[in-house]
Amino acid sequence: MKMVKAENVSYEYTKVVEIKGENVERKLMALQDINIDIEKGDFIAILGHNGSGKSTLMQLITKELSPSEGEVICLEPPYYIPQHFGQFNHLTIAGALRIEGKIQALHAILQGDVSVEHFTVLDDDWDIEEKAVAALHEWGLPGVPLSHPMHLLSGGEKTKVFLAGIALHSPSFILMDEPTNHLDDVSRGKLYRFITSTSSDMLVVSHDRILLNLLSSTYELTSKGVIYYAGNYDFYKEQKELAVQALQARLEENGKQLQKARRQAREVMERQQKHDVRGKKQNIKSGVGKMAMNTFKDQAEKSSVRLNNVHTDKIHSLAKSVTDIRSELPDMKTMRLDFNSSSLHIGKVLVTAKNLNYAYQSEELWKSPLSFVIQSGDRIHLKGANGSGKTTLLKLLTGTLSPTAGELTRMDGLTCVYLDQEYSIIHDDLSVFEQLFSFNNKLYDHELKTILNRFLFPVSGWDKKCSCLSGGEKMRLSLCCLMVSTQTPDLFIVDEPTNNIDIMNMEILTDTLKEYRGTLLVVSHDACFVQQINIEKTITLNM
Repeated sequence: MKMVKAENVSYEYTKVVEIKGENVERKLMALQDINIDIEKGDFIAILGHNGSGKSTLMQLITKELSPSEGEVICLEPPYYIPQHFGQFNHLTIAGALRIEGKIQALHAILQGDVSVEHFTVLDDDWDIEEKAVAALHEWGLPGVPLSHPMHLLSGGEKTKVFLAGIALHSPSFILMDEPTNHLDDVSRGKLYRFITSTSSDMLVVSHDRILLNLLSSTYELTSKGVIYYAGNYDFYKEQKELAVQALQARLEENGKQLQKARRQAREVMERQQKHDVRGKKQNIKSGVGKMAMNTFKDQAEKSSVRLNNVHTDKIHSLAKSVTDIRSELPDMKTMRLDFNSSSLHIGKVLVTAKNLNYAYQSEELWKSPLSFVIQSGDRIHLKGANGSGKTTLLKLLTGTLSPTAGELTRMDGLTCVYLDQEYSIIHDDLSVFEQLFSFNNKLYDHELKTILNRFLFPVSGWDKKCSCLSGGEKMRLSLCCLMVSTQTPDLFIVDEPTNNIDIMNMEILTDTLKEYRGTLLVVSHDACFVQQINIEKTITLNM
């Protein structure tokens, strides 16, 4: 039984872009000619680069968007956990969970209002409030009232609200768009266990490699359509690597054939020229008439043209094949984060914390005060549950806040570079090149362009407004900006860097930070990412 059928689906949208100082409307394709069949019992992952249309596909399935062409048929309305929650900020938790009407009807009945409409709205769901409170408690939101405004919740807390809603609605089909963004380790583990135990069909967009490996099949959205892989992420990655190896082998073979064809073409031309010269001399010696010599000449030239055409066609065909194969290969460039060579010696003390704490409204944040030392060259993982005070500690380290208890000693002149979750160093009104130039004090334009290219920004994208960049692009541009700045940081802080980026950018970021040799402090709930960047120390926050 098909849960979802997408047939020849395309989605076009209008976007206003600035061209030579004027705002111009442009028609852009988010999806084109997409065909997907989701069967009953499927556990499917959706992969693709940032901007490939993953979230758009989700919204087409939920009917939030309508396709420009084609048709999306969904057997049952899915339960949808979106990536972004801004559209729910004006609601309460009960409103976001779509149970506010039932809660109001229940309270009205309990207060003596026995109007028929209240019973109709409640629909015999007498324990709805109790179930909702229990579900929120299960997902780490104990004591949070259903009337609590959504805009006062953190990103992780908003995700937990929607995860709690699964228990209330018991959906047979669930869509999740980056559900592990902002989730702490405990909640991620709970989500993983749910996925392995649920009987609901599931379609998930994620960059979380642990989660992706829990799903049984994979769809990859590409510029050429959808590619299906009958396995989890590890299977998908293996098949991609085999495909790349096959392409590289074809590229090498076609390259050899192209060289051979060009060599043969030169040899044939040289032999033909020598033959023509010898033939002319012999004809002159044998007294062949001028008319006959012209005939022989024409025949020779025609023969030479035919040979040239054969070799030219072969060379053109091989050259095109080489170009096409190269275009199919993934960009193998590797970014390097090298702020400048650090002048600090390994092991120099940068920060010392003794019995550190911070109080909000006279209530201290950490039950056990913090004591730790950060030395130059350290690679530290800052971990803790949602609401444990990670952001507060980062503000203390950078000097934005001062401790209310204990001591925090920072090395004189300590410089920190902080890459936050929102990539706040990026200015939306600037172009990509203007943004990079704003951080530059000493490099020439051609050097900046080389760096942009190395960080996977082609020439065609240098005039693109930063407001149009995806999360992965903003991450890469932020790293670019930090690298061209003249200030070598003593401490580089990265806060949840893997949120909102695709698998390719995830691997790029992983390789970049793995190669970085300065002092690094990372906030991340992505266990695979933390392991791969060679973390050596851990600071754990407990409330």
